Amino acid sequence: MIYSRIAGTGGYLPERVVTNADLEATVDTTDAWIRERTGIERRHLVSDGETCSDLAERAARLALEAAGLAAADLDLIVVATTTPDQYFPSTACILQQRLDVHGCPAFDVQAVCAGFVYALSIADKFIRLGSAQNALVVGSDAFSRILDWTDRSTCVLFGDGAGAVIIEAADTPGVISTHLHADGAYKDLLQIPGGLGNGDYANNRVEMKGNELFRVAVTTLSRIVEETLAANGLERSDIDWLIPHQANLRIIQATARKLDLPMERVVVTVADHANTSAASIPLALDQAVRDGRIKRGELLLMEAFGGGITWGSVLARF
Repeated sequence: MIYSRIAGTGGYLPERVVTNADLEATVDTTDAWIRERTGIERRHLVSDGETCSDLAERAARLALEAAGLAAADLDLIVVATTTPDQYFPSTACILQQRLDVHGCPAFDVQAVCAGFVYALSIADKFIRLGSAQNALVVGSDAFSRILDWTDRSTCVLFGDGAGAVIIEAADTPGVISTHLHADGAYKDLLQIPGGLGNGDYANNRVEMKGNELFRVAVTTLSRIVEETLAANGLERSDIDWLIPHQANLRIIQATARKLDLPMERVVVTVADHANTSAASIPLALDQAVRDGRIKRGELLLMEAFGGGITWGSVLARF
C-alpha cells in the first residue's frame, strides 16, 4: 500500500506585531480582558501590499528546504485560505506561478479555520491513490483584511500568517487517518454575511456569536478526539502531542483535559500568533518541529474547528 508522510514543515509570520496594548489605543478593550478570555497577547499583521500568497510562498519555500526537495518535484499544491489574493485565479495557482511549477493540479480549499486539516486530508488521498508523489499543503490567511477593527469581539482574536508541509509517498503510514465534518445548520455563528452571490457587498466583515460558538467548539472538538482514538484503537495516553487550532486558550485547555494530556504535551502558540485561521496548525507544527520538541516517530493529533461550521482531525506519525 501507499501512504503519505510529512517530509518537511515551514512557517512565516508577517514582521508587523500588534500587541494588546496597541489595540487599547484604538478599540474599547484592555490587555487584561483579552488575556483572560483568549490567552492572546500579540498578533502579527500583514503590511500594506502584503498578500496571502506572499505569506504562503515564504512558508512553502521553507517547507521545501526542510524536505530536501525542489519546487519542480511537486505534483500537487493545495492551499487552505479564507482570504485569497483574488476571487480567481486561486491562491494555489498564484503560488504555483511564483514557485515556477507547471502542470500539476493546484487549487484552494475553503473551510476557514479547519482548512488546513481539510487540505491535508485531500492531499493524503491523492498520494494514497497514486495520483501524487510529493504534495505541498499550505494554510495561509491574512484575516486582518476581513475584520471590523471597531468590533472588539472579533478584531482582538485574529492574526495573519502561513504554515506549510510537504507530504510525500511512503511505504508506512505517516498520516494514519483523517476525519472531516461539517454542519451548515450553524453557519450563522461565524460568517461574513456579504458576498458575490447575494449582492451584499457592504457587509464584508467577520461576524461572530462568540458564546454560542465557544460551546459548540468545545463539544465538537471533544467528539472528534474520541472519534479519532476509536477509529484507530488508541488510548488517550498513546498521543505524544496535541496540535490544536489556536483559537482560544480555554478551548485548547478543555481539549487537553479530554485527552488527559498535560499542557506540556500541547503545542500552544495562541499567545504570540492569535488565531491565524487555516495557518494556525501548520504554524504550530513547524514551530515545535524546529525548536526540537516534536521528534521523528512521535504520534501527533491535529484538530481544528472553523466557520461553516467545519471541523476535523489528522492523526499522524511524524
